[in-house]
Amino acid sequence: MTAKVSKRLILFPNFLYLCRVFFIFVSMKFKLFILSIIVFMSASCQPKAQIYTIETSLGSIKVKLFENTPLHKENFEKLVAEQFYDSVLFHRIIPQFMIQTGNGATKTAKAGEHLAGGGDLGYTIPAEFAPENFHKKGALAAARTGDQVNPEKRSSCSQFYIVQGHSFSDEELDAIENQMHLTFSEFQRGIYKTLGGTPFLDQNYTVFGEVVEGLDIIDKIASVPTGPGDWPLADVRIIRIVKD
Repeated sequence: MTAKVSKRLILFPNFLYLCRVFFIFVSMKFKLFILSIIVFMSASCQPKAQIYTIETSLGSIKVKLFENTPLHKENFEKLVAEQFYDSVLFHRIIPQFMIQTGNGATKTAKAGEHLAGGGDLGYTIPAEFAPENFHKKGALAAARTGDQVNPEKRSSCSQFYIVQGHSFSDEELDAIENQMHLTFSEFQRGIYKTLGGTPFLDQNYTVFGEVVEGLDIIDKIASVPTGPGDWPLADVRIIRIVKD
């Protein structure tokens, strides 16, 4: 009799312990379930990143526009809707640096005619610098005139460039930080040391988007031979830009 009571007393606390563990487990699962619902709803409420396809004579490049540069985003969308970029040339190509386009006057440029300047629409856009928008390979950024005539670093309304760049060592990035008074995050350093880019342009030119598909097309365009003024010897045109 005494042995049976002892066994019951031992089993009963064990049962309570197992029940407690079970309810803790169920509670954790329920909390994780609720958390996953919140995360899903939060993601669903976020505005969908806008993707545009830049169709060129050498292939297509897909770019995503950033939400934290609304003035540049809105202006780009407006020009695309107006078909401003259709038939515009890439008028400046510098290997391991960038490819530039957006000069409206190049639509009708004759062979060998250099029209790197001008072709804008008579207005500029205030700079929109954000630390998280940086000049990695594939960065979509606005061109502009130099600091001497443009101390506010306002952007061209139509001309933009896409970064090709190259990789940098830690020592090179340290030198750029000191010279340009910049601070690169560990993430940015990792990108610049592997994928590459043009870190010396950070916080000086507005980056308002990035390439999400077609980095190989950037390399293809950047490999086109050029003449005086970095003007490509063979025409490379934007056929059109379309909203996905």
